[in-house]
Amino acid sequence: MNDSSWGAPPQAGYWGPSDQGPVQGAGPAGPAYDAHYAQQTRPMPIVPDVPEHGGDQDDDQGTARLSGPLFRDEPFHDQNPSAQPYAAVPQNPEPMPDAPQPAQSQPPPQKKSAGRDLGAAIGVGVGLGVVIVASLFVVKAVFVGVIAVAVVVGLWELTKRLEERKGIKAPLVPLAIGGAAMVVAGYARGAEGAWVAMALTALAVLVWRMTEPPEGYLKDVTAGLFAAFYVPFLATFVAMMLAADDGAWRVLVFLILTVVSDTGAYAVGWRFGKKKLAPRISPGKTREGLLGAVAFAMVAGALCMQFLIDDGTWWQGLLLGLVVAVSATLGDLGESMIKRDLGIKDMGTLLPGHGGIMDRLDSLLPTAPVVWLLLVIFVGS
Repeated sequence: MNDSSWGAPPQAGYWGPSDQGPVQGAGPAGPAYDAHYAQQTRPMPIVPDVPEHGGDQDDDQGTARLSGPLFRDEPFHDQNPSAQPYAAVPQNPEPMPDAPQPAQSQPPPQKKSAGRDLGAAIGVGVGLGVVIVASLFVVKAVFVGVIAVAVVVGLWELTKRLEERKGIKAPLVPLAIGGAAMVVAGYARGAEGAWVAMALTALAVLVWRMTEPPEGYLKDVTAGLFAAFYVPFLATFVAMMLAADDGAWRVLVFLILTVVSDTGAYAVGWRFGKKKLAPRISPGKTREGLLGAVAFAMVAGALCMQFLIDDGTWWQGLLLGLVVAVSATLGDLGESMIKRDLGIKDMGTLLPGHGGIMDRLDSLLPTAPVVWLLLVIFVGS
């Protein structure tokens, strides 16, 4: 195959493969193409001369512009040698400093969560309220039994968590028997009966633990004495309130003020709470919540003392509500301290939406002796 098959015309002075001279019929030396092929070509456009800038790259960029600038304010390439040709577009252009930035999509604000199943919590709370009120105003002895059952379950939860988390084996049997006896003795014999039952329970704990090896004896009996004082002995003051002639109304006022205090703290703290009250102990509690507890409890106390307690006055209710709000908050913080030390959130799971029995007794237990004492001062025993 010769070169003519690619469409190239024979050149002058081309020597064939025989090397015997020029090919026959070749034109005279001169242009690379003969006249026939020259007539089929198109003339090249005239390109204006562009000043050189000392490099092939500048020449190539300079020849890319056949005329003046694309826009009126665009400088000529020869006046700005470092400029890119207008056809060159950077791959990732930087945004102009004054150009408006696209609005970044912000995540929707998260709604505050109550942290528990409010439906279950309200249902369980209403159910407990019905049982308490029914037993309180029907037969007092039935309500004493309710207190004793709550004490025994609370002791079981507390001792179980101590053993699981700390390896402390507080003897449950003497605690449960002594705790129930404390409640009954407080209702029947008052403060003297409660103290005697407390002393006997402590002695029973010391003796019961002696039946096991001595390792850990001190920490086990110490935890047992703490549990006996914390749960049944403080609960005995509720039974002592019940023993008065208007005992049912006193207990009802005690329960109302404690529940209202907790509700006010939760409602105000959840809605307006910003400043932490005790972040190391209970991060969810706020100073605004404490103020809400005080305000709610004082209003409820004034109403309860004025209309529910014989010989009670509204100003006594204000003072009673203030003290209840403080004691209930301290009781809640105290149990939170215990749970934080144990590394748990709730003492149990018996009450859906609430946790365990101890999670409901935390504010009631330390408030009981305070309310009992103030009511004795205000209206007698």
